[in-house]
Amino acid sequence: MNTDIENLFEDKVLGHPAGLFVLFFTEMWERFSFYGMRVLLVNFLTMAAIGYNPGWEWSVENATALFGTYAMLLYITPIIGGWIADKYTGYRWAVIIGSLIMTLGHLSMALETEFSLYLGLAMLVIGTGFFKPTMTSIISEMYKKNPEKKDGAYTIYYMGVNAGAFFGMMLCGYLAEKVGWAYGFGLAGVFMLLGTLQFWLSGNLFGKIGEKPSQVYEVELPQNINEDSAVVNGSEVEEKENAFTSLDKVLIVLSSILGLGYAVNDPMSRIAGIDMFSVLQIGDFEGQYVAVLTALALFVYLVISRILRYTKVVRHRMFAFIIFAFFTVFFWLSFEQGASSLVIFARDNVDRLLSGNSATIFNIINTLLTVVPLIIISYVLYLLWKKTYSKIPGSNIVLVVCFVFMWGIVGWMLNRDYNTTAYDVSYSAIEKADLDDKGVQKKNEKGELQFLYIPVTQSMDTNPSQNIVTKTVTVGEPFVDYKVGDKKMIINKDKEFSQFSFISSDEKQESLIANAKTLNRDNGFVNATVTKVRDNEVEITVSWFSILNSFFIIVFASFFSKWWESKYNPSAANKYALGLIIMAVGFGLLAFGSYGMQEGVKVSMIWLILAYLFHTLGELCLSPVGLSYVSKLVPARMIALMFGMWYLAIAIGNKLAAVLGGQIENITKEYSLSTFFLIFTLVPLVAGLLVFALNPLLKKLMHGVR
Repeated sequence: MNTDIENLFEDKVLGHPAGLFVLFFTEMWERFSFYGMRVLLVNFLTMAAIGYNPGWEWSVENATALFGTYAMLLYITPIIGGWIADKYTGYRWAVIIGSLIMTLGHLSMALETEFSLYLGLAMLVIGTGFFKPTMTSIISEMYKKNPEKKDGAYTIYYMGVNAGAFFGMMLCGYLAEKVGWAYGFGLAGVFMLLGTLQFWLSGNLFGKIGEKPSQVYEVELPQNINEDSAVVNGSEVEEKENAFTSLDKVLIVLSSILGLGYAVNDPMSRIAGIDMFSVLQIGDFEGQYVAVLTALALFVYLVISRILRYTKVVRHRMFAFIIFAFFTVFFWLSFEQGASSLVIFARDNVDRLLSGNSATIFNIINTLLTVVPLIIISYVLYLLWKKTYSKIPGSNIVLVVCFVFMWGIVGWMLNRDYNTTAYDVSYSAIEKADLDDKGVQKKNEKGELQFLYIPVTQSMDTNPSQNIVTKTVTVGEPFVDYKVGDKKMIINKDKEFSQFSFISSDEKQESLIANAKTLNRDNGFVNATVTKVRDNEVEITVSWFSILNSFFIIVFASFFSKWWESKYNPSAANKYALGLIIMAVGFGLLAFGSYGMQEGVKVSMIWLILAYLFHTLGELCLSPVGLSYVSKLVPARMIALMFGMWYLAIAIGNKLAAVLGGQIENITKEYSLSTFFLIFTLVPLVAGLLVFALNPLLKKLMHGVR
């Protein structure tokens, strides 16, 4: 009688069991939803409250404090979720439970109230805790008897991850920025729900794989070098059991309470003014920082005290692992600027308007970038349908609905961009001197006096003492045909009042008026006159730049894979150092591109595109070293704690990324935008050079592990 695993391998798609592609699409829709929401949050929270697409007008510092805590918790809850799946629910039910909770979280955020936002983020954190650790566990169980095919399986699976991230950021971002935030958040929830449904309806395909676990739980050890023994002087020495002492358990509890307390307190103290750690404040040093540093000290003491109880070889390997984990923090605090400061930079400081031939070229590239991968993934769905429709018809039908829906959105998006016309419009603005903190008018590099220009709105009263000037701006609008001399209303489109949009429908006008009345503020409507009709125009969305990471991963992943398999494969430390230094190059390009930039001037998008390229190349260098070294360097009894420590390092990196990224406006105002990016150039550069210098020591500590 065939086992469930053997039955799975009977129906193959591209040489792998069909079940792998069910997991591929489940992960794809989950990543679609996750990254679709992730790319919107900081932009939405910091967008001007009065404008074409109103946000909440939070400070960047407050928005990133909230996002940083959310990102931090995403890497902590899977530790708990994985334990629950192992012991109680099984992997498949954990996926379904997590997916349903995340669906509700996305839909809650679409309501755009403060309570629904916090509730939605909390549900996403909890749902991810169930979902994140279980999908790879199902794949591992599927390939138990076919380990030689596992690398290929994970490659296919991670293509699903990147495909989901790519389309999620592109489509959720486009809907949110062009139509409304609720549409972007809502689309993420819709695909999360459909992805959950297709996985649930595919249960027959997996048999008992991933069901509720039995009493026996096996830890998969990829290399037989981390058992509870070590080789000393050519002979194997058995490790003594290193049980958790009462002090160990107390330290775990205390560090967890203080660490999680800081994660919650940081946004709560900034946004709501509620500080749980105010009693710990020392002078100007906030109490929450005292708490989190205490938590880190306790945790470091716990880890080191446990390591010292092992024999020499195992102890050395674990110290090597800790060094890797330490430098992981510096990588992620730089890389994750893509979710905070780089979003603000793309929105406020990058020239995203293209017209004429430039717009045509972008539309063609964007079409190929979108349609070609969608055709490839649709073909995979076709192959899956042929192999599994008789066994799981419901799951296949749901997938087809997903793809029909996605093709429809892609078609609408591309058609809209191809049919947007650019118009030059003139409007009245109040010219005011741009003063520094001392009340002295600023000058640019040429010695010319700088001015600020405030658009004159319909409800604004002006007086003869004010200097009223005429300003011209280019505005794009899809599917309209305006003429020179047409009188139109425009409204600001970004926080910097450098881009505008027509108010082209009564429905939109009414919603903007209602929003202004709720806030008791000027509605921001500006009377304008069309002065010139240009060729086609396209405004690249802020979220579009974020898709470059997934695109570059897909393009360069095979090259790096071949590099790692060749005789030129660098050591683990050198890969780490390369990842950090290449990351630094990306920020160095941004620092160079924004050097000497004056207020109101925007930089070319090429600098941001190059930055994402180098950030991705850095990620591809560093990623192979990651979690694989837990099982290679750590004894079996410490795997759970060290997995937790690794995710904690990533969580800390994410939180620090948001905290430092939140300073972009403050540092730019005090120094310059170039100075801000220079910080993220120097930090990973120094870290990378230190890892290079530590390479001989790390090789010695790893005792032959590669």
